[in-house]
Amino acid sequence: MKRQRNTNSNRSARMASTVQTLVAEILRDRYSDDKIIGGVSLVDAVAHGGIQYVHLYYYSRNPDIASVQKKLDEITKTVRYELASRLDQKYVPEIKFEYDDTLDRAERIDKILDNLN
Repeated sequence: MKRQRNTNSNRSARMASTVQTLVAEILRDRYSDDKIIGGVSLVDAVAHGGIQYVHLYYYSRNPDIASVQKKLDEITKTVRYELASRLDQKYVPEIKFEYDDTLDRAERIDKILDNLN
């Protein structure tokens, strides 16, 4: 019996990965001199609703995450417009930036473990 692959989730994962790469290039090309978002790194992307929405998870060296999030929200429309010109698709997914606090949580756990010794 042949195993059927879930091509829809594969397509979603490929789209999310492509969007992540292209948005990272856009941020590098257009906003590298910006003090607030110059240090933003995209660490993951997840597509939702097929390929209608892509959540881009980021990490920033800037300690003021609220200002980073606000700036990213402000430039989302411009980034999506630029994405449309680079993406070879009929439809361009909506994008949303979300902070990924995984490194912060890992750092806190390391500190707790160090204090136990």
